[in-house]
Amino acid sequence: MSRKNPRRHPKDQGISHSLRALKHRDFAIFWTGALVSNTGGWLTNLAVPFVLYELTGSALWVGLASVAQFLPGVLLGPWGGSLADRSNRRTVLYAAQFGLVLSTALLWIVWAAGFHQPLILLVLVSLIGIFSGVNLPSWQAYVADLVPRDDLLSAVTLNSLQFNAARSLGPAIAGVLLAALGPAWAFFLNAVAFVFVIIALSLVRVRPPAPARGGPGIMRDFLGAGAYAWRHDGLLLVIVLSVLVGMLGNPVFQLTVVVAQDVLRVGPVGLGLLNAALGFGAVVAAPLVSGWNRVLPTSKVVAWGLVLYGAAMVWFGLTSHFTPALVSLVVVGACFLAVTSGLNTALQLLVADRMRGRVIGVRHFFYLLSFPAGAMLQGWLADLWGVRTALIAAGVAMALAVAVIALWGGRLRFARLDHNDAGRNDGGQHDAGPSLPAPAQRPE
Repeated sequence: MSRKNPRRHPKDQGISHSLRALKHRDFAIFWTGALVSNTGGWLTNLAVPFVLYELTGSALWVGLASVAQFLPGVLLGPWGGSLADRSNRRTVLYAAQFGLVLSTALLWIVWAAGFHQPLILLVLVSLIGIFSGVNLPSWQAYVADLVPRDDLLSAVTLNSLQFNAARSLGPAIAGVLLAALGPAWAFFLNAVAFVFVIIALSLVRVRPPAPARGGPGIMRDFLGAGAYAWRHDGLLLVIVLSVLVGMLGNPVFQLTVVVAQDVLRVGPVGLGLLNAALGFGAVVAAPLVSGWNRVLPTSKVVAWGLVLYGAAMVWFGLTSHFTPALVSLVVVGACFLAVTSGLNTALQLLVADRMRGRVIGVRHFFYLLSFPAGAMLQGWLADLWGVRTALIAAGVAMALAVAVIALWGGRLRFARLDHNDAGRNDGGQHDAGPSLPAPAQRPE
């Protein structure tokens, strides 16, 4: 079969390419429902750390909220990845979304009833995290079911765009709600927003591929997918860089609560605007990132995105004024979009179709594990040294890590992310899992 490098087609670059996936009815419906749902999700994502810091005055407790949110996804990663390949993905998404509606509604009821203890909040956030952990691998894999492979890059970029558009809208709305009506309304509207994905799933007509049958079991699936990713330099690098972002870059989203109150001295509306700036940067960058991924190698976009990400975090840590802080977070959001979109696209193009859900599950296991680890570490450092020092240290560490990989990467050279130049390491036939197909090198 003839294989062509999509970067050779100028007409497919930039904004026109980034919007191509929306021409497909099913993807457009799913994308719209996800935008509404994720906007609602950010109401809780901001309200929980806000009220925890109000109750405790500790950045470490803000980090514990991240542990409660993401640790269930870590533990359920192997099962969720196996479900994505061995069950009907739409059915899995239906079940997960109904669970998210009920668990978020429970959070609203408990808070409205006057139970405001930090431990109760963490338990309820953990319950929401359980359903999110089941949801994530099937969600990522389902995106690839909704568009032809030629439009996969557009679909991945638009999926990142809607997530970050929600990150822009949700916190801005949450800031107003927290200031005017209190956290209960944020929790209630989040529960309502999850219903929109259920409606979108009911309207989608596409039939996902037949799920795989049989097999060695969930843990053997997970270990086999991990061995598959280990043999493939590009997939291994995707996982390593995902952990780097989760450990060093992601905690900035929680620490804005501490910066808003202790450094900038702004209320919930100012906090909402700070978090909205993160999403706004990603929204502005999305069409450019889609175009860069068609002109520049993915490796260049990811490497430079990480360097600028670290520099913007240092800037955010150094400033004590609101407007420069907003601008620095716009840059952070743009770099987050560039890096995560590049890594997601590289994974989708490098992995074989029948392994997609399981490899996504492995990637999410390590990515989500890095979230609470990074949040706890930076929360502890923020309490010990001050939040500004913690942010500066994380930004410098990210830039140094990129330099180490660029100079002494070995198997982890950034060029491995480029699907038309990715190394193929299938050595070692006796791995932890069953016999697996060779990694895909580029889209058919």
